[in-house]
Amino acid sequence: MATVVLAYSGGLDTSVAIRWIKEKYNLDVIAVTIDVGNERNMQEISDRATKIGAIKSIVVDGREDFVRYFVWPALQAGAIYEGQYPLATALARPLIARLLVEVARQEGAIAVAHGCTGKGNDQVRFDVSINTLAPDLKIIAPVREWGMTRDNEMAYAAEHNIPIKVTSASPYSVDQNLWGRSIECGILEDPWEEPPADVFDWTADPDSVTLEPTYHEITFQNGIPVALNGDEIAGYSLVEKLNSEAGKYGIGRIDHIENRLVGIKSREIYEAPAAVVLHAAHNALEGLTLSREQVRFKETVAAEYARLIYNGQWYSAQHQDLAAYVQSTQRFVSGTVRVKLSRGRCQIVGRKSEHSLYSLGLATYDSGDQFDHNAALGFIKLWALPLTTQAQAQLLPSIGFEGNLLNHNTDKVQIATKTTEKSPEA
Repeated sequence: MATVVLAYSGGLDTSVAIRWIKEKYNLDVIAVTIDVGNERNMQEISDRATKIGAIKSIVVDGREDFVRYFVWPALQAGAIYEGQYPLATALARPLIARLLVEVARQEGAIAVAHGCTGKGNDQVRFDVSINTLAPDLKIIAPVREWGMTRDNEMAYAAEHNIPIKVTSASPYSVDQNLWGRSIECGILEDPWEEPPADVFDWTADPDSVTLEPTYHEITFQNGIPVALNGDEIAGYSLVEKLNSEAGKYGIGRIDHIENRLVGIKSREIYEAPAAVVLHAAHNALEGLTLSREQVRFKETVAAEYARLIYNGQWYSAQHQDLAAYVQSTQRFVSGTVRVKLSRGRCQIVGRKSEHSLYSLGLATYDSGDQFDHNAALGFIKLWALPLTTQAQAQLLPSIGFEGNLLNHNTDKVQIATKTTEKSPEA
């Protein structure tokens, strides 16, 4: 019998999908669980898949690849979607898609399947990535096809004796990996409601934290974290450590009204302690080692890079082009940043680098000041030249007043302008 490779998380959607795919498509299911730092018992999940009906269950350790090839490039880029979301789930999808394709090739499967809904972003990320990497493979998306609500799914699971942990009393949909935890559904769908305490798992309630502040030093090499407090540490271990340390202080909670790719707004709750700390530290080091123009333009690139990841375009020429620019900017982003963790807050309190562009001689106001103050006069005159030229030629005559525009009410300026347009001779 032909087979399909299913991205299996062990949750409600994919557990029900094993049985449903067999009934609907008469295909044997090979369940593939990708470990991207999910903090779950992978063997237990794998065993559950075979109990439900999968003919084979495979666990792939993708943690090292996830951090090295997905998380670190996004950190180097400064990619944060809409200024809030560190893109944990979005970053894992292209890796999972690639691994699904690899397993499908190895097992001779004719299709791949995932548990995405028809109104979320993940369906786009999976489908676009799979179509790019293996256009010959059929894509099956049970949740998108069957139209069942979560209550319907739970009823289906009960009817077919499918073991699940989701209940009507705890209806949250949770996705997590090393870089962050995403929570939605249930009461969270009301943007007015404060997230209940049981939503959070990685972070303490900031209002209840009694710990004394702690300091940590993060060392970067070419924009990549390589050591914590002076100790070299593997990428995923460093992230795990910071998740634990920052989470104790309630750092990393994000409540975001998000603009999904499919055109709807969604209320998303995130926990991303390590991501929040590392992005802050990396940004501080860039402030020390990049020029003003590099920082300015890289902000534009970072926003585009984040949208690209969010929109499922990881395997695109546009990504290759942006990644090349980002890598170039990171040539001198090496050094150490000291952060202070306190109740609900990550504060940058120090940074140093052999490639620092900061000059004490130029910055100080004390003795030792090397800045040529007289040079400022000519600089200001040249800097203001285009503004004063345009003001004298266009702006001041248009309102009939040669003076300070800021002293005039905006309405008067508009009226004067309209009058000039209607009566050129006035």
